[in-house]
Amino acid sequence: MSSKAKRFWTPGPVIVGAGPSGLAAAACLKERGVPSLIIEKESCLASLWKLKIYDHLQLHLPKKFCQLPYVPFPREYPAYPSGQQFITYMEAYANHFEIEPLLGQEVQWAKYDAAMGRWRVKTHEYEFMCRWLIVATGENEVPVLPKIAGISEFRGRLLHTSTYKNGVEFRASKVLVVGCGNSGMEISFDLCKNGAQVSLVVRDKVHILPKKILGRSSFAISVWLLKWFPVDVVDRFLLFCSRLVLGDTKQIGIQRPKMGPLQWKNSVGKTPVLDDGAFAKIKSGEIKVVPGIQKFTAKGAEFVNRTVKEFDSIILATGYRSNVSSWLKEASLFNQKNNNNPQDSYPKNWKGKNGVYSVGFARQGVLGISMDAHKVADDIASQWNSETRHLWLDS
Repeated sequence: MSSKAKRFWTPGPVIVGAGPSGLAAAACLKERGVPSLIIEKESCLASLWKLKIYDHLQLHLPKKFCQLPYVPFPREYPAYPSGQQFITYMEAYANHFEIEPLLGQEVQWAKYDAAMGRWRVKTHEYEFMCRWLIVATGENEVPVLPKIAGISEFRGRLLHTSTYKNGVEFRASKVLVVGCGNSGMEISFDLCKNGAQVSLVVRDKVHILPKKILGRSSFAISVWLLKWFPVDVVDRFLLFCSRLVLGDTKQIGIQRPKMGPLQWKNSVGKTPVLDDGAFAKIKSGEIKVVPGIQKFTAKGAEFVNRTVKEFDSIILATGYRSNVSSWLKEASLFNQKNNNNPQDSYPKNWKGKNGVYSVGFARQGVLGISMDAHKVADDIASQWNSETRHLWLDS
């Protein structure tokens, strides 16, 4: 092949990312008669789910809030599908809409050519020319590795949750989990069930809510109540129920933010933890809560309260971030100051200038993905010229 990339003119949008966001965008466009091309850097669709989730992962929300546009989950799926079931669902979804991503094409840069009135999207093999560009790489693209003093000195096993699979290999070992979000809590619970001695770092304030209230999903109840009551009223109800079900989290070293859980999510972007068993292990002392880390040592960690403990393994449940601004040469939609997320928050997060859009950055889970996909597809369909045809241009 020539050292120069081949140019490919595509009449419809180029979608970057073949996860749930990219699939939803492509499906919504297809339903409106607009063709699209998905490019994906990995060798498979839904790569985050296929390559980086732990074995026992379940969706945090009921399946009706996690389905992609037009296609519900199979009726035989449980209320909270497993990660593997969600992967199977996405594969069937792509087949249903005949979506065939172009795999193994990592975007090097994407920029708008004002003279041409087109986006230029460059991978190592191709340069795609398109009128519209949809960023669907998601908020969880790159693992976040915290900069904590002494982290390189630790001689035990150090890993991020992106490479954690299950707790079997940690049986009878001392494990420190850094991060108390949903992933940190769930992995701590999994480790505990597999016989590990688990300590969980709780550095910041966090809201923990029961996954279910009176047998119903806490999230579903919140969505229903928000139709009738303001956020602060719903927050008070959730905290009242949480105290009844879980008790006072402060007594075991977990402080709640002053804001209610929904206000906290809307203002700060942090999702409340939906407890599925870890909290009982914390109350019983099987999972030890420890404060923030002052520094790592060769054998473990020193905490901010000056205590020092030894660990065989440290698991960083420190989340992910987007990397969009590293390749998207356009500042009106994404920027580094907002952790590579859209500058405007939900519900204005989905559209930028010159035909650039985002799907999956609303911090609203899969439900937000579906809302974004419909908005983006509607906007592009209103501009669509049905006479446009594909054109190859060899450079």
